[in-house]
Amino acid sequence: MSFTQYLREKADSIWQANHKHPFVQEIGSGTLDIEAFKYYMKQDYLYLIEYSRVFALGAVKAPDLETMAIFSNYLQSTLNEEMALHRSYAKRLGISEEELENEEPAATTLSYSSYMISEAQKGSLAHLIAAILPCAWSYAEIGQTLATIPGAMDHPNYGEWVQMYQSEEFAEIANWLKQQLDSLTASVNEKEKEQLEAIFIRSSQFEYLFWEMSYQQRSWT
Repeated sequence: MSFTQYLREKADSIWQANHKHPFVQEIGSGTLDIEAFKYYMKQDYLYLIEYSRVFALGAVKAPDLETMAIFSNYLQSTLNEEMALHRSYAKRLGISEEELENEEPAATTLSYSSYMISEAQKGSLAHLIAAILPCAWSYAEIGQTLATIPGAMDHPNYGEWVQMYQSEEFAEIANWLKQQLDSLTASVNEKEKEQLEAIFIRSSQFEYLFWEMSYQQRSWT
């Protein structure tokens, strides 16, 4: 069993809760309250800004030019494709780009993004990847699962969202990050693996909290 397979098994109860969360389930059924989706889009836009910074730090910590280039490519993909989807949705929902960028981060958004940046800055490249992998990997899983629901990819409000996260291009990000983490941990000691496991679990928990925050449209109270 690879290290990332081990991490996935350890976090399975959290990931199953993410899959079953009403926000996720109602995207698939097309019944999600559009106000909750608007709230999610604004908060996720802020999160993706910080997520992009972590990819930039990955390029800084990269051990070779090839790895640096791939982190740079995924940085560009996040900034110019994933965030473009958010801007497109925002425009359709009556939210300006200025409003997106000036939105106040909710407590969960700030906590999650700050945690991610902190682990990326203070730790090794493996620590950085462990902090962002649950986001990339779980979204790919969720997207692929929701895509099996008849009509989910054609829904007028949520179809584009499902299409993006079920795509092979998005899954490639998670797969590459998994390969990198497996390679980086091939010869590390158990103490280091325990630290990486703790980071992976914490980010997985933050993923659940982000769904819950969005569903409840909860800011600081």
